[in-house]
Amino acid sequence: MRLLILGGTEFVGRAVSEAALARDWEVTVFHRGHHAPPPGVTALHGDRTSADGLAALATGEWDVVVDTWSGAPSAVRDTARLLAGRAGRYVYISSCSVYRYPRPAGTDETGPVVDGSPDAGDVAYAEAKRGGELAAVEAFGDRALMVRAGLILGPWENIGRLPWWLERIARGGPVLAPGPRELPLQYVDARDLAAWCLDAAVQGLGGPYNLVSRPGHTTMEELLATCARVTGSDAELRWTGPETIEAAGIDPWTQLPVWVPPGELFDAIHRLGVDRAHAAGLRCRPVEETVADTWAWLKGLDAGSPRRPDRPAVGLDPETEAKVLRG
Repeated sequence: MRLLILGGTEFVGRAVSEAALARDWEVTVFHRGHHAPPPGVTALHGDRTSADGLAALATGEWDVVVDTWSGAPSAVRDTARLLAGRAGRYVYISSCSVYRYPRPAGTDETGPVVDGSPDAGDVAYAEAKRGGELAAVEAFGDRALMVRAGLILGPWENIGRLPWWLERIARGGPVLAPGPRELPLQYVDARDLAAWCLDAAVQGLGGPYNLVSRPGHTTMEELLATCARVTGSDAELRWTGPETIEAAGIDPWTQLPVWVPPGELFDAIHRLGVDRAHAAGLRCRPVEETVADTWAWLKGLDAGSPRRPDRPAVGLDPETEAKVLRG
């Protein structure tokens, strides 16, 4: 199989690249050249935001295109139009953020979505992803697969959620652990997402799929305890109720990554309806494997975990954490 990845050097794109190479696929990576692609791919350079940024894609044919773009939908539109006659399927990595908020627990692919346009420039994240979906469908029709991912974790993460917890717990000492302990979490390892995308493309799947584990794949307690175990830390997890965290002005999801208290936001992030993707073969590895592999990757880096410059920094500063723990 001939695969073209738009991106392909970090996180999800990197996972897709490596999964395809492991299958002996012929992999082409189109990127701006800011990060090194995995060995074994053909690298093409270009900037989708510039006037002639797609010149490197003027020729060539591929069986599958995987697009990880999260910026202006017009960039997806231009690329999809250029490739529509020379590629078999277009897999667009979208997001469950395209569903209108509030999203009740169990929201599946039939849920109402935000407005979006394939012709839009820089817009909010949800509208950008929805516009990207529409751009892919406009060019590829039922050959377009929209992967509506939820929370994504795993090696090569450049958002910093699981890396922050691993690095914080590795430092040891009292750790503000947001409760309740049994809070169920729903996420997908980037490598499981990648494997499903490639399988789905081979099967000829199209349309939208919520791609994330079943609700309760792990819990907040299991996730943090696993971080302590794999890092060999003597950290003391100090379980703290949502009311105390809220009173301290701490933002869920950003200052305490992965975690949100029970309520509307929790239902939107950790209680998605996922029957369709699981019926189509999605398999999610145990949390122990995701955490251990992410820690092994982090330890091999020279300069700490990478962070995308277009996303806000995540994590709680030590002073605020200490203040809350003191009560």
